[in-house]
Amino acid sequence: MTATDLLSVFSDFAFMRRALAGCLVLSVAAAPVGVFLMLRRLSLTGDAMAHAILPGVAAGYLLAGLNLWAMTAGGLAAGLAIALMASAVTRLTPLKEDASLATLYLISLALGVILISARGSAVDVMHLLFGSVLAIDDTALVFIGIVASITIVAFAILWRPLVLECVDPGFLKAVGGRGAVIHVAFMLVMVLNLIAGFQALGTLLSVGLMMLPAASARFWTRSLGAMTALAMVFAATASVIGLAASFVANLPSGPAIIVAAGILYALSIVFGPTGGLIARFRPARHRTG
Repeated sequence: MTATDLLSVFSDFAFMRRALAGCLVLSVAAAPVGVFLMLRRLSLTGDAMAHAILPGVAAGYLLAGLNLWAMTAGGLAAGLAIALMASAVTRLTPLKEDASLATLYLISLALGVILISARGSAVDVMHLLFGSVLAIDDTALVFIGIVASITIVAFAILWRPLVLECVDPGFLKAVGGRGAVIHVAFMLVMVLNLIAGFQALGTLLSVGLMMLPAASARFWTRSLGAMTALAMVFAATASVIGLAASFVANLPSGPAIIVAAGILYALSIVFGPTGGLIARFRPARHRTG
């Protein structure tokens, strides 16, 4: 089967076009969030928060069924609540933030699964945990587009202080930058993107399209702007390859997208010119002249 045949599945089937549109828009929004999570050494925070939104999503599901806005409101409330509780535990006890997040997200994951199981079947649990990108409807597409728009506007406003906070938080504090406000705004954007990603990839895999392309881009450039753009390209490429492969090989679409992103990550580790294995162990050139 040729590449043209693989791409024809998007022109021949409307549900594939919807899935592709949702994933491409999500790639534009989620990949930059992943880049800043990686630079701030908060990569596991994204994973923890993806699990933490589950009880809220489950509560929305119990109250209103598969209603997008109810599950979104529940997920947003749960994500922010877990973030605040983790921060409070870190400030008031000797426990570090990674440990407090790990404990809270495990409790959240278990509570969410129990809530879903109280009403639905195993199918409902699988739908919420792993998503159903091929079932994206107009409402979900609009929601993903709104989140992407909010994310782009937020980065346009917060880009400089976010960069300063990554590079030199002490300087940001010295010049009067409100690091706490910026951190909360960034966390809010991250939770929104996780909820948007949940529509396509479920709560467990939504962080994959956020972190894997960002980590892959790190092996190709040191420039933040180029890294962000490359992460978007990697996320979009993984979406196209994953969706096409899932259709042809009859694979679950969400996991296929994440596996495609994982293959790009593995290739970046080997061939990336900035810290990749080949570049790292290649003999240095002797200077001439």
